[in-house]
Parts: sequence; structure tokens; C-alpha cells
Amino acid sequence: MNTIPLEEKFLATENLVKRFGDVVAVNDVSLSIKKGEIFALLGSSGCGKSTLLRMLAGFERPTSGRILLGGQDIAGLPPYERPINMMFQSYALFPHLNVADNIAFGLKREGMPKDQIAQRVDEMLQLVRLRDYATRKPHQLSGGQQQRVALARSLAKRPQLLLLDEPLGALDKKLREQTQFELVNIIESVGVTVVMVTHDQEEAMTMASRVAVMSEGRVLQVGKPQEVYEYPNCRFVADFIGNVNLLDGTVHTSEPSRTVIDTVVGQVEVGHGVSVAEGMPISLAIRPEKIRISTEAPDAAKAAKRNVFRGKVIEIAYLGDVNTYIVLMPNGTRLKITDINSVHESEGDITWEDEVYFWWHPLAAVALTQ
Repeated sequence: MNTIPLEEKFLATENLVKRFGDVVAVNDVSLSIKKGEIFALLGSSGCGKSTLLRMLAGFERPTSGRILLGGQDIAGLPPYERPINMMFQSYALFPHLNVADNIAFGLKREGMPKDQIAQRVDEMLQLVRLRDYATRKPHQLSGGQQQRVALARSLAKRPQLLLLDEPLGALDKKLREQTQFELVNIIESVGVTVVMVTHDQEEAMTMASRVAVMSEGRVLQVGKPQEVYEYPNCRFVADFIGNVNLLDGTVHTSEPSRTVIDTVVGQVEVGHGVSVAEGMPISLAIRPEKIRISTEAPDAAKAAKRNVFRGKVIEIAYLGDVNTYIVLMPNGTRLKITDINSVHESEGDITWEDEVYFWWHPLAAVALTQ
């Protein structure tokens, strides 16, 4: 029998279930997380991701199933007996303690000798680049600095596993974007395994080495960010991650390397096969940035023989780096198309009410059977 190496499933959940009365918050979740990776649980409010994180931390006891850390089942252990630390969205810093004392708090509770505490706190301050702020109180720090203090405190006890609950949720958008890379660099320099919960798909895609998309207590898809984005396995994941155009249809023909779908906009070719019989219902997902748009008809070098359509521009959103177009097709279908602003805005040649051509390569679309 083949066994999975321990480092490949440093943390594992096996058929994990959590019920609150008649409500199933986490429904038969099995995950394997590698040592040293940053793993994101991504989903909207109420999908079960926070309940799953709380079970990993020991704040909630599973109704059934196992939680294995380094091969040991820890599902029945209280939080203080687990080699795990958790950083909350609010940071939960002690307002009456300065930065250094906040970081030292857990070490003092463990009874670590004073000289070792001082050394460890200094290491953490250097790691998060806050040595010059050691004597300041939390209210004297910016949101990003408070976040780094909370991270330093979480790492000070050298946990085997670090849990992050919406780690950047308290920061404004610009600071959140700046902090994402900084946080990843700190975590990777320590080498700790991380499970983070977030509803922010950009945060998950930027920070995580793998992502699990959750809905209604179940994990729908697990993969690297680019895999989940480029190859969603169902309509929910396609619609939840990024922007997408979804078209319903039926299978016209299916071959190992191509599928032709009858849709309301006409026949569409997808550059992969599907395990669905001809005539069966299917959906097509095409990302707005995968679609090319022009006021002129595409030549053969630019477009596939199929997947070329016409419509009228009814909305334009200028977003700085891209323009977003809403194109209305003759049958009433609307599609969203984004185009990079590679020239000055005044040089753009597409405007409202323009009749346009748009097209995409067969490999740019994904056929979804569920």
C-alpha cells in the first residue's frame, strides 16, 4: 500500500464534521497540508471556514472526524496542549503593555527564563522590523505595525502551526496590499506552516501557496491559486474567484481535445474534452480578460474559426489600468470584457454604442459539468 510522506500531510483533517444542532457548519472535510506551506481557506461569510479554523485551534470540538498534526490526532486536545498559535483579526494586543511586553506575554506565561525571553523578543522585533518601537503602546502604532506585533507574538513561542483569522481584514485596501507580501516574507523566513481564513480572494491568491474554496460547509476545490482561477471545477468556484462570464448550453460534440457547445450566443468551441454525452447540459466559463475586442473584424491569426461574435458597447468603466466593457449581443446576452490600457486614454478607439467584434481562443474557456 502506498503511503503519503509525513511532510506531504503535516496537517490533515479526515472526514471532519461540525454540527450546531440541526445546522452542519463543516461537512465531511478532508484536507492534507504540507509542512511549511501557506494554505488559505477561502469563502463567503457562513461557509464554514472560521468554524474549521476554530476546530484546528481547539476552540471547537469536532462532531466527528480526525485532526492530525505530525501524525498525531489532536482533535481531543484542549488549545493550550496544542503546538499551535492563532492570530485574530482584531490582533487582541494588550493596550496597557508596550510592544516588547506584548510579544513576551506568552513566553512569561510558560515560565521561560528572563534572559531567554529577552533574546527571543529581540529576535521577533528584528524579524518584524520593530526594534525602534519596542517601548511604544499599541495605540501609538499604525494598523500595519500592530499587525506585525500580533504576528511576532504569535511566532514567539515557535508554534508548529500558525492560524490566521482574516489577518489583514482590519487594514485599509492600500495598506492591505502592501502588507500581503511583507507578511508572506516574514512567515517564509521562519518556515512555519500556516492556515489562514479569508473572504478576500485577492488576499488568498497573493499570499497562499494553495487555496481551498468552501461553500455551505464543504470544500469544493483545492489547488494552487492559478489552478483554481484558470481551471475552476464548478460554476460556484468560477463565479466566486474573480470575474467570469457564464453561458449555459448543451454539448454538441465532444472529443478528447475539444468540445463544441450550443449556447444562446451560438456554437462555442472549448479546447478540452468533457465526460458528458452529446445533448447533455453544460456551462461555459470565460474570463473577461481572456476576450479580445475590436471595432474591426479579427483576421485568422487573431481568432479561432469559432468563438467570434458581434455586439454593441453599452457600458464602459475606466479603471486606470484597464477598461471594462459591457457588450450587448443581438439576442440580449450581455458579456463583460476587460482590455488593458496600453495607450493613452485619449487614443482609445472604442466608445459607447460602438458595434464591435469580440473573440477568444478555445483554450481560454472552460467547460463546467456542475
